[in-house]
Amino acid sequence: MKELITPAIFLLILALISCEKDTISRKNEVTPISKEKISGFVQKGPFINGTSISILELESDLSQTGKTFNTQISDNKGSFEFTGVDLSSQYVELMADGFYFNEIQGVKSTSQLTLYGLTDLTDKNSLNVNVLSHLEKERIKFLISNSSAFEDAKRQAQSEVLSIFSITKSDILESELLDISKEGDGNAILLAVSLILQGYRTDAELSELLANIVTDIREDGQLNDTVLGTELINHARLLDLARIRNNLTERYQELGIEVTIADFEKYVELFLENSPYEITNLIEYPEFSDYGENILFEGKIAFQPGHKYSLAASLPVGTEVKVVMSGGLWYYEVLPNGPKNWTVSQYDEITQTQTFTSTEPGKDCDLKIEFVLPYTEPVDSIFSGAARYAGDTITIDYFENGAQVPTSSKRIYIEN
Repeated sequence: MKELITPAIFLLILALISCEKDTISRKNEVTPISKEKISGFVQKGPFINGTSISILELESDLSQTGKTFNTQISDNKGSFEFTGVDLSSQYVELMADGFYFNEIQGVKSTSQLTLYGLTDLTDKNSLNVNVLSHLEKERIKFLISNSSAFEDAKRQAQSEVLSIFSITKSDILESELLDISKEGDGNAILLAVSLILQGYRTDAELSELLANIVTDIREDGQLNDTVLGTELINHARLLDLARIRNNLTERYQELGIEVTIADFEKYVELFLENSPYEITNLIEYPEFSDYGENILFEGKIAFQPGHKYSLAASLPVGTEVKVVMSGGLWYYEVLPNGPKNWTVSQYDEITQTQTFTSTEPGKDCDLKIEFVLPYTEPVDSIFSGAARYAGDTITIDYFENGAQVPTSSKRIYIEN
């Protein structure tokens, strides 16, 4: 039997809802506030001189009042300063739009990036704008619209954003208080997230990724689009962490700033180890390519002398590979079908070793190669490579994405 809600119960429910909203409203009450100075940094890597930055005054529901303060970053450290800021509300939105230093490539961006942040200025004279403050903004607004107190919404949104990157840290500072140029776990987390988001993306691709994540997490705080998650881990696994640390250190030295970069590496590695997202940008070594069977294909280990084969790899964007062959004799064709996207070293006759290095990421590599029977003299050929004697077992070492030790190896056999 269905239970009916009596008018009295209905009125009681309305009263409770109204009471709850009144309580939240009181928690988010606006208070006039005056600041002699508000300063901080805009960081992806550091934003560049000329970046425009605005403070937008907000109502208790985080809608804009229409009052705005504007300034520009006046150095390449990303630093900004507002003076004489009088507001009727302690809640503000910050917006920064400009070029930035790409810490992965070690160069300045070619397009502008816009980042946002929300904060309560009550106890702050210094605050920053970064990717964490940007990602959490729309989620905070949604939670506020559903009766959350500002402080609770901030804490929840930050926690949800960090969980995307397999990070749980309850005592981290508010996102707008973090700084990639300082020590500490919170600052290390900010830098790690910045790197994972940047990856090897163009400026336009980064902007699109940020926008898509913001939209996806707005209502439930979870990244439901697995394609976006896959994009994150695909690029994260390619990051050269040592090079990134060096790029940032050199950049700050150029600016005359001594910094100690926090241990961001452990949080990138934590993401790689614990992320539920699927990796799809693995380098592939197809079984067959333009010149026949591919000697790099994992399942093939026996080859015939005098036959033409391929040495082929399919490289997703951002990947690279070096292949070292040793212990035998082979020729690769120089003309008319020379190496495609391979740079080939001189053959070392003493160690019987040759190195094949991919030239450009995101392009297929291929060349035509032929093995010689063991203990045969070199012959005149359109193929390049020579040794007095050759063995019948050849070792192939694969060094993917700048690895200093082989990521995989196999032995192949030259059969008569």
